[in-house]
Amino acid sequence: MLRLTTLISALALGATAAMADDIKVGVSPGEHAEIMEEVARIAAPKGLNIKVIEFSDYVVPNQALADGDLEANSFQHRPYLENQIKDRGFELVEIGTTITTPMGIYSDKLTDIAELPQGGKVAIPNDPTNGGRALLLLQDLGIIKLAEGTGLVPSPLDVTENAKELRFLELDAAQLPRALADADVAIINTNYALASGLNPKTDAIAMEKPDSPYVNIIVTRKGDEDAPWVAPLLDAYHSPELKAFIEEKYEGSVLTSW
Repeated sequence: MLRLTTLISALALGATAAMADDIKVGVSPGEHAEIMEEVARIAAPKGLNIKVIEFSDYVVPNQALADGDLEANSFQHRPYLENQIKDRGFELVEIGTTITTPMGIYSDKLTDIAELPQGGKVAIPNDPTNGGRALLLLQDLGIIKLAEGTGLVPSPLDVTENAKELRFLELDAAQLPRALADADVAIINTNYALASGLNPKTDAIAMEKPDSPYVNIIVTRKGDEDAPWVAPLLDAYHSPELKAFIEEKYEGSVLTSW
């Protein structure tokens, strides 16, 4: 009887292992990586084994996904994905929403955005969607005005009114926290702000409104939308347990989409 029970248990364990899915999910540093690690913990008992792969920039994760090195990625908002598909021809699709991380303006020199000096240096991301997002934030604050019709991807060339004659420094998004030493302000994505020790709630001198169109998403290759790992991944991400984790850990600097 003991041997039979042991055999049945072994077969059950083998069946569970056979049913388990192993997937690689690409993320950017900071909250996307931290949250996906928690998603992996929640999903593991349900038979989904997630290996979190961290990338240091915004360019490589979509290429790695398109090349088949990942099953999914979680680091970008919709406008960024749309621009990548347009520019690089990726056959990638959104399978679910994740979080919103309001972009902030930071400074080592100023305590109020109204203190921006004449001819001040403003560091912004050098990719079209996040650079455009930074400029739209400045427009919302009444600091600059942009040409009509530029949508979500304006560039410094689209600035039509610039009363302070601000100079724009376009830098890799990951390098923006380091630019605080040289620029008057830097407009930084929340993941890179958090990774560099900045607290969006206490350190930012201005923040994007929470109702912006930049909700982040989980992305996979076209054709994998109904893969067996998709539903358990989204169930784990959209679970009450993960929502509580995000609210407690980030205290409002990262907002959930569900």
